Amino acid sequence: MLEIWGRTNSVNVKKALWTLEELGLPYERHDAGGAFGVVETPAYRAMNPNGLVPTLVDGDFSLWESHAIARYLAAKYGDGRLIPADPQRRAKVEQWMDWVHSFAHPFRDVIIGLVRTPPEKRDHAAIERGRQVCAGLFAIADAALSAHPWLAGDDFSVADVALGPYAYVWFELPIERPAALHLDRWYGELRKRPAWAKIVAIGLS
Repeated sequence: MLEIWGRTNSVNVKKALWTLEELGLPYERHDAGGAFGVVETPAYRAMNPNGLVPTLVDGDFSLWESHAIARYLAAKYGDGRLIPADPQRRAKVEQWMDWVHSFAHPFRDVIIGLVRTPPEKRDHAAIERGRQVCAGLFAIADAALSAHPWLAGDDFSVADVALGPYAYVWFELPIERPAALHLDRWYGELRKRPAWAKIVAIGLS
């Protein structure tokens, strides 16, 4: 049985869980990180020395970093789904997955500022800077999605899984969003996937 450690409201944990669900893989999830703690224990640090989530255990093999976990699961269990076998097509998927890391810092300013900070303590300048950076990044995705239905090409892939949890918060927060026709269309398609409702669209917290 595959095991995964992490809290369900983590953007990065969602990427791993969503990949598991898309592939129909049985797994056991353990609460870890945030209010759950666990990540500071010696046993957890033996699996993941960073003390972050998620961490995947597959038999005697452990793996951390959400994008590495998604790629591993798709490559080992996907049978051609979620990540292409062709080297060039796979490289495009991985290119977009690496690009998604650009969201980490500006997005943190937005979600921590608007979701996890009381109104009277918010740093509105930092929130606005983060919003502007995220808007520019989503404009890049919108341009790519004008050429094909999914982020890395014609097929849904772990590239879409990597960006999707950020898009969920972006579209659900009460913030200004520039018009992005192709991004809107893509987001509508994500919302049709059964795993989306179970793993991603679980509220902002």
